[in-house]
Amino acid sequence: MRLTRPITTLRRPLAAAFSLALLATGAASSHANDHIEVTATPAAAQVNREVVDQHQLGTKFSPLKQISRSNVAQLQQAWTYNTGDLPQGDTTGNLIAFEDQPSLIEGNLVVCTTTRKLIALDPKTGTERWRFDPKDPEVGMRKCRGISAWVDNDAQGEVLCNSRIFLGTADYRLLAIDAKTGKACPSFGDNGEVQMPTSMPQIWPGEVIATSNPTVVNDVVVVGSAVADNQRVDAPSGRVMAYDARTGEFRWSFDPVPRDPSDPASASWEKGSGEGFGGGNVWSTMAADQDLDLVYLPTTSSTSDFYGGDRAGDNHYTTSVVALKGATGEVAWHQQLVHHNVFDYDVPAQPMLLDYPKDGAMVPALVQNTKMGLIFVFDRATGEPLVPIEERAVPQAGAVAGEELSPTQPFPVGMPALVPQSFSPEDVWGFTFIDKWLCKREAEKYRYGPIYTPVSEQGTIFSPSVGGGPNWGGGAFDPDSNIMVVPSNRVPTVVTLTPRDQAELVEVQSIETGGSMTFDVKGSPYVPNVKPLLSPLGAPCSEPPWAGLTAVDIVNKKILWDVPLGDVGAMMGAPFSMELGTPGAGGPLATAGGLVFIGYSLDKMFRAFDLQTGEVVWSAELPFAANSVPVTYDIDGEQYIFVTAGGHTMYGAEPGDAVMAFKLPN
Repeated sequence: MRLTRPITTLRRPLAAAFSLALLATGAASSHANDHIEVTATPAAAQVNREVVDQHQLGTKFSPLKQISRSNVAQLQQAWTYNTGDLPQGDTTGNLIAFEDQPSLIEGNLVVCTTTRKLIALDPKTGTERWRFDPKDPEVGMRKCRGISAWVDNDAQGEVLCNSRIFLGTADYRLLAIDAKTGKACPSFGDNGEVQMPTSMPQIWPGEVIATSNPTVVNDVVVVGSAVADNQRVDAPSGRVMAYDARTGEFRWSFDPVPRDPSDPASASWEKGSGEGFGGGNVWSTMAADQDLDLVYLPTTSSTSDFYGGDRAGDNHYTTSVVALKGATGEVAWHQQLVHHNVFDYDVPAQPMLLDYPKDGAMVPALVQNTKMGLIFVFDRATGEPLVPIEERAVPQAGAVAGEELSPTQPFPVGMPALVPQSFSPEDVWGFTFIDKWLCKREAEKYRYGPIYTPVSEQGTIFSPSVGGGPNWGGGAFDPDSNIMVVPSNRVPTVVTLTPRDQAELVEVQSIETGGSMTFDVKGSPYVPNVKPLLSPLGAPCSEPPWAGLTAVDIVNKKILWDVPLGDVGAMMGAPFSMELGTPGAGGPLATAGGLVFIGYSLDKMFRAFDLQTGEVVWSAELPFAANSVPVTYDIDGEQYIFVTAGGHTMYGAEPGDAVMAFKLPN
């Protein structure tokens, strides 16, 4: 069987970039992030508990407004710091991305590098203060999306680790580090670390990793994982682990794939449980409500991504939002967003916890963005839908032998979708008439239709693609206007299942020329192949924009504006602009100044948009693409915007190591 691995040498830049971006955000798992602000003393930390909570709510909103629509044009670079953590030698086939959100803790701007080294910087000058090396092996995906912080309010006086940082690693450890000094916390686990167990031996180092930041809920640290996709049906469990934040003592675990037949979710698995299957893991960032003592899990599909004939049923708790009690790990409520997921439509983004009007009152709510571009809204205490959900019939024809699809899927009533929900040969686009004609011929080779058209041996066009739609960067929410802003990719992919005994006949083309990825899923009767729908020129066959930024009034259920995100001309080094949207990753930051800051695109631009109109009101070219989420903090009365810029090798973007700060002139 011939299999491919993604590579990054760009012989055809446009084709390669779209291939790598769309496949990297789909079939290869991605992760999400968070940032937490705490203060220097236990008393101050107690006062700022609301700040800690706000950053765990996933809204990516700051009440700071010194930088506003009226003065953002004056924004200028304050400093740049280079971590020095760059890959050595050939990066072919390696997923390396600097996706961290810097965190302001104890007056330090703490950065997590691609190899999970922690670096504390002076936020005003970028001067290094301390550095912590976890000695993380360079296995699996080399990225860190962030850290979490916790303050021990029971500690007496200034003691080591009364303010600490939690970090997950590629070899599946949980580390606790003193936020002031960068030293390991000796009272936590084994001298500052806990080796978390996997459900079974890994078949290679890095099959299970912890790269998304842990979540802290009432003195309990909760850790998710990334489990390698499409490698074997009996993959390791995607269970979530929880530990005492002071001691590192094990508290509880939760497996989104139920093993116990007495678990009510087991009834949704034809065999009476999910035994024999893996995944369902939480590779994205969780959210937490301290008052309700609930932690919210965005879960993924079970193995394998594109065939579920051997796991008939809806397969709860996978592809769901699951609310667990922080103290015990018991299920408080759960809502499944995709039944019997054979589309790789993981729940990719951190849940957003906010207030939502219902029957004349404001209700504590949870808003969930999805790869499908569908927006779900729940009462976060009970799980009751605040935006009604209806089960709609979805296509069944064309499914492979042995597959038992769900006849319906859940859709939020009245809430607009963020991305196109179907694709057909009549929807093709091209730079020229010939290009468009060739795209139509290509599209006619495959099955097509509305969202949830099943995977087939003929090949099925997925719109939204396996990578979304929205992905791990999620959205930002402004509570004053009820506007949520979300970036998304919009290029369809083609997914084909080939019977294993015919797999040697699958034609495999190099990713660098706009090719595909084929996965040898051990234990599955089918071999999946995933590729973007591209023209011979390497451009998408779908109409631009190929990536966009969308503003939605989530209360009135109305899209306010939708604009392209990224300059294809700049990405290709052309002397002219083509604002058609580029592949990308990352998320936005919204501020009370009426602005949305975002990198995301591969054109190396960092932009500020007017929240009300979608107009670009400021931009700066960075040394590398900012495939991350920006943050903002008040430093001695001045508002700073911080962003990491380090590209993404799986997107064909040059890897980098820049941490950048922007502020208004004095």
